[in-house]
Amino acid sequence: MARKPRKQTGTVSVADSSVGVIYARYSSHNQKDASIEQQVAECMQYAAGRGLHISDTYADRAITGKTDQRPRFQQMMRDAEKGMFQFVLAWKSNRMGRNMLQAMVNEARLNDLGIRVFYVEEDFDDTAAGRFALRSMMNVNQFYSENMAEDVRRGLMDNALQAKAAGPLPYGYKTGPDLRYEIDTPKDEIVREIYSRVAAGETIVSIANDLNSRGIPTNSGGRWNKNSFHKIILNERYRGIYIWSEIRIEGAIPRIVSDDLYFRTQEALNMKKSIRGRHNPNGDYLLTGKLFCGHCKSAMIGVSGTSKTGDLHYYYTCQKKRTSHSCNKKNVRRDFIEQAVARAIVSYCLRDDIIEIIADKTIEHNKKRLENTEAAILRSELESVQSSIKNLMKAIEAGIITETTRSRLLELESQQAQLRSKIAAAEADIIPIERDDLIAGLMMFRDGNVQSKKFQAKLFDTFLRAVYLYDDHLKIVFTFTGSENSVTLPASELSGISEEIDSIGESILGEKVRLSSPLVNQKSFDSSESELFSFFF
Repeated sequence: MARKPRKQTGTVSVADSSVGVIYARYSSHNQKDASIEQQVAECMQYAAGRGLHISDTYADRAITGKTDQRPRFQQMMRDAEKGMFQFVLAWKSNRMGRNMLQAMVNEARLNDLGIRVFYVEEDFDDTAAGRFALRSMMNVNQFYSENMAEDVRRGLMDNALQAKAAGPLPYGYKTGPDLRYEIDTPKDEIVREIYSRVAAGETIVSIANDLNSRGIPTNSGGRWNKNSFHKIILNERYRGIYIWSEIRIEGAIPRIVSDDLYFRTQEALNMKKSIRGRHNPNGDYLLTGKLFCGHCKSAMIGVSGTSKTGDLHYYYTCQKKRTSHSCNKKNVRRDFIEQAVARAIVSYCLRDDIIEIIADKTIEHNKKRLENTEAAILRSELESVQSSIKNLMKAIEAGIITETTRSRLLELESQQAQLRSKIAAAEADIIPIERDDLIAGLMMFRDGNVQSKKFQAKLFDTFLRAVYLYDDHLKIVFTFTGSENSVTLPASELSGISEEIDSIGESILGEKVRLSSPLVNQKSFDSSESELFSFFF
């Protein structure tokens, strides 16, 4: 007899954050490089094991990583700006940039767009020290970058306090001679038209089609689409508010829309959910690809559910349970488990003794890595050429001077000059790691706010390899090696976190609690069940 489906109180949808793309690059001159096909195959295997859906592949063939002018890479970055995917899989970090610093910059550009980056070989192979060394070196680069950028930030801050324009301007504005905002006519009329039509209930698609038919371009000169309106309709600058970072100055720039029109537009958006319903800022699942079911070891994927009251809730659910109903793992609230893991990382990985261990292992691994760099290989070739020159000079000194020896000497000296030039270029890409700087970079994490989604993402990318979720505990595996690279936490130690993020308002432990959830029937939890209530719901 077939099992009767369990009644649900709302709707459930797979998280957008499970859709991504693969980027691969192959340099034909490097015979040790993995081919495009190998890179894609490993990325697909990685995605399949973690419940990630791959929608496209970007590949650059026979193109060096020493330049970012790669056609498919640039196309991927343009598509990222359009919000076409939520994560990128690459075989190694050196696919993403000409050196460690450039890879970090490109990854940061994607992160700023809300896109996560996973490195298959460096995150999940057997060289865990290598995976952690990569992230540690990126932290050191960030440490240097943040220190060197202080003067730049100070200048930007001075400009902001004077309400001067910084970065791309919103549609309808231009920069005046004094670098302050000025209205760009007639674009300001288009802005007011867009606000008025949205406030009147017209759809975004209809407005876009009309603007395109009238030959009115966007700021970039392209056609209007649904994404074109997001930065316009939700932008408070049109109310005359200057905004830069945390600075807000009322009345500092020319107003384009009235407060009444702005707020009527926001009300219309909330009613129709035409923009925010499709791209909800709360819809990111930071543990995608790293959270696994303790029962069956399947990946846990993000889902959202709407309760009877219309509230939207976010969970992680076992993929096997969702697809084949062959696992009985309970769902876990997204915000709770992400904050619990973040707190565990801060409490465990940022202890003085663990930071010392991480620094030592990173330095040790970096020494081994430098032995296999392009510069090391070129130095070996240079030694061979210099040995040949030395032997040839001995022959010349012994009186063996012929046209052949003369020609061979010139050839070897030319090779020597070329190798020295290549070595200098290769060594310029190597960023030295000092132990004290590495420790300082790691200690920067101590000042972070574990309730911040951005900070949580940095913690997970840097320290976290996997989380295995059981009914009464979870096991966290970190990226560094050794006997200290994992920790097991019982659910009872985590109940306090739920009290901070749960809006139910009922007592978690020791009392009966009624729960309305999109994933389970409404039920009561008595004192024997309440201990696990906060962990699983």
